[in-house]
Amino acid sequence: MIFCSYHRFKPDFTAHRHPVLAVCCPSCGSAPGVWCRRPSGHRASDLHAERGADADRVFIEQHGWEASVERDGDGWIIDPRGRASIRPQPEQFSLI
Repeated sequence: MIFCSYHRFKPDFTAHRHPVLAVCCPSCGSAPGVWCRRPSGHRASDLHAERGADADRVFIEQHGWEASVERDGDGWIIDPRGRASIRPQPEQFSLI
Protein backbone atom coordinates (compact mmCIF):
# COMPACT_ATOMS: atom_id res chain seq x y z
CA MET A 1 0.00 0.00 0.00
CA ILE A 2 1.26 3.48 -0.90
CA PHE A 3 0.87 6.37 1.54
CA CYS A 4 -0.85 9.52 0.28
CA SER A 5 -0.71 12.77 2.20
CA TYR A 6 -3.60 15.24 2.26
CA HIS A 7 -1.83 17.78 4.42
CA ARG A 8 -0.67 19.92 1.49
CA PHE A 9 -3.94 20.42 -0.34
CA LYS A 10 -7.70 20.33 0.06
CA PRO A 11 -9.13 17.98 -2.58
CA ASP A 12 -11.48 19.62 -5.11
CA PHE A 13 -14.07 17.00 -6.04
CA THR A 14 -15.41 19.17 -8.90
CA ALA A 15 -12.10 19.79 -10.71
CA HIS A 16 -11.59 16.47 -12.51
CA ARG A 17 -13.45 14.33 -15.02
CA HIS A 18 -14.38 11.98 -12.14
CA PRO A 19 -14.74 13.07 -8.48
CA VAL A 20 -12.63 10.14 -7.21
CA LEU A 21 -9.66 11.62 -9.08
CA ALA A 22 -9.55 14.40 -6.46
CA VAL A 23 -7.47 12.15 -4.18
CA CYS A 24 -4.32 10.18 -4.83
CA CYS A 25 -4.60 6.41 -5.13
CA PRO A 26 -3.38 4.43 -2.11
CA SER A 27 -3.07 1.30 -4.29
CA CYS A 28 -0.98 2.46 -7.24
CA GLY A 29 0.22 5.88 -6.06
CA SER A 30 -1.34 7.87 -8.90
CA ALA A 31 -1.46 11.56 -8.08
CA PRO A 32 -4.72 13.51 -7.88
CA GLY A 33 -6.11 14.04 -11.37
CA VAL A 34 -4.17 11.06 -12.81
CA TRP A 35 -6.00 7.84 -13.73
CA CYS A 36 -4.99 4.66 -11.87
CA ARG A 37 -2.25 2.42 -13.27
CA ARG A 38 -1.89 -1.34 -13.37
CA PRO A 39 1.28 -2.95 -11.95
CA SER A 40 2.59 -3.17 -15.53
CA GLY A 41 2.35 0.62 -15.79
CA HIS A 42 -0.55 0.59 -18.25
CA ARG A 43 -3.66 2.65 -17.60
CA ALA A 44 -6.20 0.71 -15.53
CA SER A 45 -9.66 0.20 -17.00
CA ASP A 46 -11.27 1.46 -13.78
CA LEU A 47 -10.27 3.36 -10.67
CA HIS A 48 -9.09 1.26 -7.71
CA ALA A 49 -11.74 0.49 -5.06
CA GLU A 50 -9.39 1.70 -2.31
CA ARG A 51 -9.18 5.09 -4.03
CA GLY A 52 -12.98 5.30 -4.15
CA ALA A 53 -13.24 4.46 -0.45
CA ASP A 54 -10.59 7.03 0.39
CA ALA A 55 -12.37 9.65 -1.74
CA ASP A 56 -15.63 8.91 0.10
CA ARG A 57 -13.94 9.33 3.47
CA VAL A 58 -12.24 12.61 2.52
CA PHE A 59 -15.42 13.96 0.89
CA ILE A 60 -17.47 13.25 4.03
CA GLU A 61 -14.80 14.86 6.24
CA GLN A 62 -14.77 17.91 3.98
CA HIS A 63 -18.50 18.33 3.18
CA GLY A 64 -20.46 16.25 5.71
CA TRP A 65 -22.31 12.95 5.33
CA GLU A 66 -25.44 14.49 3.79
CA ALA A 67 -23.62 16.17 0.90
CA SER A 68 -23.37 14.69 -2.57
CA VAL A 69 -21.44 15.41 -5.74
CA GLU A 70 -23.62 15.53 -8.83
CA ARG A 71 -23.12 15.85 -12.56
CA ASP A 72 -23.82 19.34 -13.94
CA GLY A 73 -23.46 19.34 -17.71
CA ASP A 74 -19.79 18.72 -18.40
CA GLY A 75 -18.69 19.17 -14.79
CA TRP A 76 -19.58 18.40 -11.19
CA ILE A 77 -21.23 20.36 -8.37
CA ILE A 78 -21.41 19.80 -4.63
CA ASP A 79 -24.93 19.69 -3.20
CA PRO A 80 -24.61 20.19 0.58
CA ARG A 81 -28.11 18.74 1.15
CA GLY A 82 -27.85 15.95 -1.42
CA ARG A 83 -28.75 13.06 0.85
CA ALA A 84 -31.22 15.06 2.92
CA SER A 85 -33.46 15.54 -0.11
CA ILE A 86 -33.98 11.77 -0.52
CA ARG A 87 -35.01 11.17 3.11
CA PRO A 88 -38.75 10.98 3.79
CA GLN A 89 -40.06 14.20 5.26
CA PRO A 90 -42.44 14.15 8.28
CA GLU A 91 -45.41 15.24 6.12
CA GLN A 92 -44.84 12.15 3.92
CA PHE A 93 -45.62 9.81 6.80
CA SER A 94 -49.26 8.84 7.10
CA LEU A 95 -50.84 8.23 10.45
CA ILE A 96 -53.21 5.29 10.31
